[in-house]
Amino acid sequence: MQLTKTSLYKKSFVCEIGVIENKYLLFADQAFVTLATNDKYAKGAVVLGKSLRNHKTSKKLVVLIGPHVSEPSRAVLQTLYDEVRLVDVLDSGDTAHLAMMQRPDLGVTFTKLHCWTLTHYSKCVFMDADTMAVANIDELFDREELSAAPDPGWPDCFNSGVFVFCPSNETYGKLLQYCTEHGSFDGK
Repeated sequence: MQLTKTSLYKKSFVCEIGVIENKYLLFADQAFVTLATNDKYAKGAVVLGKSLRNHKTSKKLVVLIGPHVSEPSRAVLQTLYDEVRLVDVLDSGDTAHLAMMQRPDLGVTFTKLHCWTLTHYSKCVFMDADTMAVANIDELFDREELSAAPDPGWPDCFNSGVFVFCPSNETYGKLLQYCTEHGSFDGK
């Protein structure tokens, strides 16, 4: 990928942008982020990444991966994503709620909290690996933190499948502390 860098002044900081050979801009300070904790979710992350690329996103693509993602899956992700970052799996450990919902695989949902450590980006949109873009959705970056859809099952909660956030180590620390002390009401 050929990249020509240009400085852009925005809100008292300098960020780098580049023009890629296929002539669309890649904004280095904003990113779509997803999570793959195993090879099954890595396949979904491939579909998500391709859908974002096919609709000509101007944002970086980041995938957080768990240690159970195989080397062949990692290799495929590295061809599609700008950043592939290995993270530790965070498990809620709430087997009772997860069994009641018949979704024991959702215990590792806390792992997505690692997205707040991506502090080299000013704003990100997290998308679960089982989502895909059917059009360019870069306008999500115009939303403020924390923007998300309400969860239909619990109207006072939001669905964590797609949300807008601003990475922050402080927020990450507070979220980890809260989860450690209180857990999750639904186990995920």
